[in-house]
Amino acid sequence: MLKLLAISAGLFFMFQSCAHTQNSRDMQSRHHSAQHNDTGNYPLQRSDEEWKQQMQPMQYYVLRQAGTERPFTGDYYKNKEAGIYYSAATGQPLFVSDAKYDSGCGWPSFFEPITEGVILYRKDTSHGMIRTEIIDSSSGSHLGHVFDDGPPPTGLRYCMNSAAMVFVALGDTPPALVQKYMEQHASQKEKEAVKRFLMRKD
Repeated sequence: MLKLLAISAGLFFMFQSCAHTQNSRDMQSRHHSAQHNDTGNYPLQRSDEEWKQQMQPMQYYVLRQAGTERPFTGDYYKNKEAGIYYSAATGQPLFVSDAKYDSGCGWPSFFEPITEGVILYRKDTSHGMIRTEIIDSSSGSHLGHVFDDGPPPTGLRYCMNSAAMVFVALGDTPPALVQKYMEQHASQKEKEAVKRFLMRKD
């Protein structure tokens, strides 16, 4: 019984932390750029077993089972290095370090994606709340949630799981997952966004 109460308390803390400035159970984003647009069609699809083989257990739990890592524990929560964050499922570019900020919620937070179209939005009614879930557009893998309490210029807070991302610091060689995506699957818009950030940081 005590263990069950501890787990319940932990879950309550997790979701209260993520929604720390929004008191209503309806926490869907009303922002025009975060409206639900997930069609369920993703260019990169694999079987559940293939995803399991590709990912670490925590990555699979977050990305494919829409899990949430505990607050203040993720590898990138305090990361302040300059670089690019990619999807740990496909290697798709998601955010640049310039858009990262400390929201105090316990998870890596960003105010905008690297470019339009890399993230899709859908309604999430789990855990007695109504939220806007964010997924990568390449595979439909769960990343986190977006809220309307972020800083300018967007007013958005993309609340991410570290396990859903791969960070590549400036000057580092991207892992094979990222290289393959950029060479074989990246859109022109994604390639230009990555190039623009790297050139500006040189």
